Amino acid sequence: MKRVTYHLEEPATGQADVWRLSAAQLHRQYLEGMLTPRAVADACLARLDAVNPQLNAVIARRDEAFLRDADASAERYARGQPLSPLDGVPVSIKDNLQTGDLPTTWGSPALRQHVADNDELPVARLRAAGALIIGKTNLPEFALEGYTDNSLFGATVNPWDLALTPGGSSGGAVASVAAGVTPIALGTDGGGSIRRPASHCGLVGFKPSIGSIARDGGLPSLLLDFEVAGPLARSVIDARTLFNVLRGPHPNDRRSYAAESAKTPVPEACESRATSLRILYVPTLDNAPVDFRIATRCHDAMATLRELGHDVQQGELPLDLSFMTQAWPVIGQVGLARLFQRHPQWREACSTKYLDMAEQGSRHEASLLWQIIEDVEALRRDCVDLFSEYDILITPATAALPWPAGEAFPPIIAGQPVGPRGHAVFTAWVNAAGLPALAVPVAPSPEGLPMGIQMISRYGADDLLLDLGEAYEAASPWAHRWPSIGTTSAQ
Repeated sequence: MKRVTYHLEEPATGQADVWRLSAAQLHRQYLEGMLTPRAVADACLARLDAVNPQLNAVIARRDEAFLRDADASAERYARGQPLSPLDGVPVSIKDNLQTGDLPTTWGSPALRQHVADNDELPVARLRAAGALIIGKTNLPEFALEGYTDNSLFGATVNPWDLALTPGGSSGGAVASVAAGVTPIALGTDGGGSIRRPASHCGLVGFKPSIGSIARDGGLPSLLLDFEVAGPLARSVIDARTLFNVLRGPHPNDRRSYAAESAKTPVPEACESRATSLRILYVPTLDNAPVDFRIATRCHDAMATLRELGHDVQQGELPLDLSFMTQAWPVIGQVGLARLFQRHPQWREACSTKYLDMAEQGSRHEASLLWQIIEDVEALRRDCVDLFSEYDILITPATAALPWPAGEAFPPIIAGQPVGPRGHAVFTAWVNAAGLPALAVPVAPSPEGLPMGIQMISRYGADDLLLDLGEAYEAASPWAHRWPSIGTTSAQ
């Protein structure tokens, strides 16, 4: 495997380096008059031109509107009236989040010309905050797989090794942020689609509690209420800033009021252990194979948390997740069957694989789906008890390093054959449980490939999780590093 060159992030010294700046750095320099949003927009478009032909990460652009938005942002800063900490900050949108000014294809030829009447709520909140939307990012068809390829736009590759996948389904988002096209991206996570790609590309990925970011005006759900919108960034601080702009209830999403209620007040147990959290590290689930390089680096990362004063224990996950093996494929199959029943015109142009999945979904009995819903509710109740004993769970973010870009999943992990979800064993149950989860980098593999841990907390404890992530990041040497793509040292 080719060894990857990486570079420490350094402060930008000129326009050529502007694309390296974080969202927080951009906002600060705008306020100080050291940079303008227009200069940053120009630099990001230049960076997009430089790296996207190799990555295939951004599949729809809005260059003229992007520059107009940047000029409008510059005027607000000149008046001393920025709309938010993201005013003038470039961001990309995953292509399953509806936008009123660009097609939302969901990675499918069936939706090639689909343009929504309005922005989906998280996108609308970004625009209202003054963020600069550069375009849409690639994903697998219907966002149902853990790699990024489709018959409409082709495969997205990993900026750390162009032969490998960035994961999925937010693969275009992570590839573009890791390579410097934008400092942040808006993705979605229905079974690990933010956290696993983040770990494959050396980024921070945050899956909020269900409802923390209200949803409205989006595509039909294929995964019950499991899928949430969430941030991808090069630092926890930037991810938190994006989350804070997007979070909050909306009357069209009743779950958002539950999330708002759950976040305050913080339980006394958590307040009393604000500087010493009870952490359970779970190295595997049900003896599932984990790449030895990942297992080693994630185990080593626990030392950083112990040095921060936390009580870190290692053990098995005290939850029964056996139902997930059968439930996960059924949920997607039934979701597709309902989608094509509701939108029969989309059936005609989609890939055969998804027609077959929908056909399987149409044959499942309603009682099976009802049983899955009951099992999910039981899991959510069990998690309440679990987080009375622990404040944080930690697992590897993924069981495998990235694999060849055109393949849907790695068939072998740690010498053992696995199925399509073998690499994703740590993440989907968290979506079913509705819990917040944060992926942060650990030391790279000997080949230089990124990997990460997944931090999980109780429902509504999004801020506690981000607090821990910031502290870990500050104490860890594995904050964002730059892949060599598009640099003079590219190999």
